[in-house]
Amino acid sequence: MEFKDLEIFQMVAEKGTISAAARELSYVQSNVTARIQKLEVELNTPLFNRHNRGMTLTPEGKKLMVYSEKILSLTNEMKKVIQSREEPAGKLEIGTVETVIHLPHILSAYNKKYQDVDLSLFSGVTEKLQADVLNHKLDGAFVTETELHPDLVAHDVFKEELVLISDTKETSLAELKNEPFLCFSEGCGYRARLERWYKDQNVKPQKVMEFGTLETILSSVTVGLGVTFVPKSAVTHLVERGLIQCHTLPQKYSEINTIFIRRSNAYLTSTIEKFIETIEVFNGEAV
Repeated sequence: MEFKDLEIFQMVAEKGTISAAARELSYVQSNVTARIQKLEVELNTPLFNRHNRGMTLTPEGKKLMVYSEKILSLTNEMKKVIQSREEPAGKLEIGTVETVIHLPHILSAYNKKYQDVDLSLFSGVTEKLQADVLNHKLDGAFVTETELHPDLVAHDVFKEELVLISDTKETSLAELKNEPFLCFSEGCGYRARLERWYKDQNVKPQKVMEFGTLETILSSVTVGLGVTFVPKSAVTHLVERGLIQCHTLPQKYSEINTIFIRRSNAYLTSTIEKFIETIEVFNGEAV
């Protein structure tokens, strides 16, 4: 069994078809098919269910996926350790919640200083990003402060004030409790804060509407679809243009920290070490 066999196996599982996996890997389909068949012969078990819509993992395939992810993750980390040098280089995959308003400044400063680093950014909600860091899918992530898994360490980035926002129609805070709540999916730190406020007020939102991007949520608020809870810094431009109004909630709901998390047991390469240094420099300047 070769590492490449596991990489092909994972790609087929992700894409669901041989043809899609072959395109992604720039291989001919017959090569991908042969590799999968070779893997199934070696393990003496079918790894995929074949059907008209494509391929899905069998129970045995799902078991292999768990170990495959661990093996390839450790292999990648081994390469980083061996190839580590003083000057950062190679891949750096970072996750972030959508509302880190200062993130472009951090990324720009790092990218200009360490141009040999191939920096990739992935967005998501706090809970999902934390899982991706734990599972070695990301090198680190910017998330809202929450109870951390013991295998993670956190670095402070900055504090934020969250505000409840609505359209410009004159409405009291009590009336806003009955408006649809626009938010990201479960696992979002801002959503959790506002849900706690609702609960403490003995109120259940009449309707909860989930969206995939901050831009869509904010646009929906401006046209009166509902309310949302976001960092004040992320909506200053809308306030200045007279498109929304902000409502302040008590500090225990509105004050929140943005942190950068990474695995505590992962080798600290110069690439990630310099990224953390960049965060700390920005944090010091922002204070």
